[in-house]
Amino acid sequence: MVPPPASPLPASAALQPLPSADRIAAVSAALAAFIAEGALQPGDRLPTERELMARLAVGRSTVREVIRQFQARGLVETRKGSGTYLLRAITPGAVHVSLTIDAGLLRDRLLQTLEIRRGLEVAASEAAARRATPADLAVLEEKLVAMERVHLDQGTAGPEDLQFHLAIYDATHNPLFRQLLEQFRETFEHFFDKPFDRPDFARRSFALHRELFDAIRAGDPEAARLKTLGILAIVEEDIQAMSPTTGTAP
Repeated sequence: MVPPPASPLPASAALQPLPSADRIAAVSAALAAFIAEGALQPGDRLPTERELMARLAVGRSTVREVIRQFQARGLVETRKGSGTYLLRAITPGAVHVSLTIDAGLLRDRLLQTLEIRRGLEVAASEAAARRATPADLAVLEEKLVAMERVHLDQGTAGPEDLQFHLAIYDATHNPLFRQLLEQFRETFEHFFDKPFDRPDFARRSFALHRELFDAIRAGDPEAARLKTLGILAIVEEDIQAMSPTTGTAP
């Protein structure tokens, strides 16, 4: 007897592709386990990008994102033309996945993240003002000039703005700032990606970025703190002014 054809699954029960964030978390955990189980030591070379893609059955973009996160946490370094090398021994438990915020409204996600961002960025600006070297200042100015150029040409400079703030983190000479940022990277990047589809979001803070750079260059932690608070106050005002208070945002 031929069995009756199976009923189609309801749409809600259909299998869906694995979300990108889940793939990145899975590859991060697998790579950490490989390092620990293989007893790799600082200085040892990791498998190549192609090897990781083949052995983990994932795409190049996923592998590159995982390596980028490991680099940001100070776990590995990539040497051009040579490969990626372990900087310090790690265990699977030492690798954390990015945090997510369970809030429906983009407005609420931004406001929640802003509380964390305010603490981190004020502390980073103060530390950068105390510790930035001439080399750090050269990088900061380079990122600032790039941000200003794009802003004047296009009216917005989200990616360049982010790079300027990352350079401040690096100028602290405290790798924990970058590592903490990686835990919030997805939610932090909403600030630099035309939230509410408004390219003028936080545009009023543009001039304050050069003033912040001047404070760091002058070695003035208090001025750096105040300029950072000024930038983030404008960000908060624009979140409140530009966002709807009902409905959900993507």
